[in-house]
Amino acid sequence: MKRLGVNIDHIATIRNARGENHPNIYKAAKYVLKCGANSITIHLREDRRHITDNDLKTISSNKKIPLNLELAANRNMLKIALKRKPNYVCIVPEKRNEITTEGGLNLKKNLSKLKNIVYKLKDNRIRTSLFINPNIRDIYISKDIGADCVELHTGKISRLIKNDKNIKNEYSKINKCSKLAHKLGLEVHAGHGMDYDTAKLLSKIDEIKEFNIGHFIVGESIFFGLKKTIKKFLSICK
Repeated sequence: MKRLGVNIDHIATIRNARGENHPNIYKAAKYVLKCGANSITIHLREDRRHITDNDLKTISSNKKIPLNLELAANRNMLKIALKRKPNYVCIVPEKRNEITTEGGLNLKKNLSKLKNIVYKLKDNRIRTSLFINPNIRDIYISKDIGADCVELHTGKISRLIKNDKNIKNEYSKINKCSKLAHKLGLEVHAGHGMDYDTAKLLSKIDEIKEFNIGHFIVGESIFFGLKKTIKKFLSICK
């Protein structure tokens, strides 16, 4: 069975629309776990457009909540992570003007910086993942950097599925990268833009151990509720 991490960033987006504290993010995190999710994902962006420092402080203070913190590769974010000590960190690329994460990390360009960040996180016993595009070169570089895991960006294959386009080439990339990463000792995760159909397809790849899904779950819960939506993904993960 694959693990399911639920990203609750967009619950914070709804809260922030009123500038108050409803829906409560800490309550949401506990409820999502009660519904069967294996972990909670939050992305503390530099512009704090959804998750805030206080959200991170509150959630990370409860050590019973398995927390996956997504953050940009810079000194300030590293300092925050080392202070709050989440269970897991996923390093992601970040641009101020993007609507959402547009692709994987540029590993070659940021090799030295990423090695330093990963070393410090692992030295503090924080499992570390790199958010990458599904290509063979980045799998080898991720291993060289010293990451524990890679999370493969599934935005392209998700769009192809939604638009009823040919997925053969993109699926092959993800499949080959997953098998190579597993062979090299890297745990494989997948995330970005995933819905039920994407999850069903990628569930066929045994080497993928974890899905991280957020926007679709929050959006679908408007019609069917968080519990029912999460349960459906859990049944796919089986």
